[in-house]
Amino acid sequence: MARRYSRKKNKTSIGTVLGAGALGLLSLAMVTGFVWMWLRTDHIVTVEGTNCPAGGATSATVVIFDATDQLSPTTLSDLKNQFRDIVGGVEKGGYLRVVSLSGKPGDIPLMFDACNPGDGSDIDNWTGNSEMARKKWKKAFEEPLDKLPDVIANGTGATRSPIMAAIQKVKLTVFDGEIGAGRPSRLFVASDMIEHTELYSQYKTGPDYEKYAGSLAAKEYRTALGGVDVSLLYVERPNRKFESLAHVEFWKQWVERQDGNFVNVIRLAGLNMAGAEQ
Repeated sequence: MARRYSRKKNKTSIGTVLGAGALGLLSLAMVTGFVWMWLRTDHIVTVEGTNCPAGGATSATVVIFDATDQLSPTTLSDLKNQFRDIVGGVEKGGYLRVVSLSGKPGDIPLMFDACNPGDGSDIDNWTGNSEMARKKWKKAFEEPLDKLPDVIANGTGATRSPIMAAIQKVKLTVFDGEIGAGRPSRLFVASDMIEHTELYSQYKTGPDYEKYAGSLAAKEYRTALGGVDVSLLYVERPNRKFESLAHVEFWKQWVERQDGNFVNVIRLAGLNMAGAEQ
C-alpha cells in the first residue's frame, strides 16, 4: 500500500509542476506580447490646437512670405513647389509657422502655426490606426498649407518692405521663445529681398553693406541669429539698379554677421514686374 500511495503522490507532484510551468510560460508570453505592443504604439501626447508634443516641438521652422508686391504666375508656381518641399521637410512633431510681410516693421500677420502630427506612415496597423492618423494630418496640416501661396499672389501694395524687422520678430518670438528655444531652427524668406524702410532703403543705397552698417537700421534691426539656418527664396524683379548676385551677397553677409548660418538661395523662376523700382 505504501508503494502505491507513493507513485500516486509522485504523479500528482509532476503534474502540478508541469502545469505551473506551462502557466508560467503562458504568463511570460502574455507579458512579452503586451510589452511588444506597448513599444510599437505611439505614446506621444499632443497639445490640442497645435498638435505639438506636450514635451515640446522637435524643431522650429518659419516661412516669411513677402506679400507686399505681386507675383507672376510662373514665380508663384515655383514658390508652391519650393514651399511643398519645405513643408515636407518638417518631421513629425516639428513646428511650422508661416507669416506674411506687411509694410509695418515688426508686423508679421500669422498665416499658419502648428506641429506636424504625422501622416500615419510610421504607425503599425496592429497597434494603431494609420488611416485615421493620415486623415488628421491632411485636415490639420496638409490642406491648410496647400493654398497659402495663393493668398499672397496679388500682393498688398504696401509702400515699405521691412524684411530685417520681420526676421528680428521671428527670432525673438519663435526661435528664442518657448516653442523654438534650444531646438533646431530653420528660416525661409520668400521675397525680392529689397529692404525698404525709413531707416534704410536699398532703392537708394543698393546692396552696399558699408552704407547699411552706417545706417540707423543696423542698430535697430540687429538680430542674434546664432543657431538659425537661413535660406532665401529669391524673387526676381526687372530693371534694378544693382545685380542680383551682389544683392544675394549682401544678405549672406548680413546673416553671417548676425551669427546666423546662411544655407542657400533659390532663385525662383519668372520675372515679376510689380515693385521693380521706386
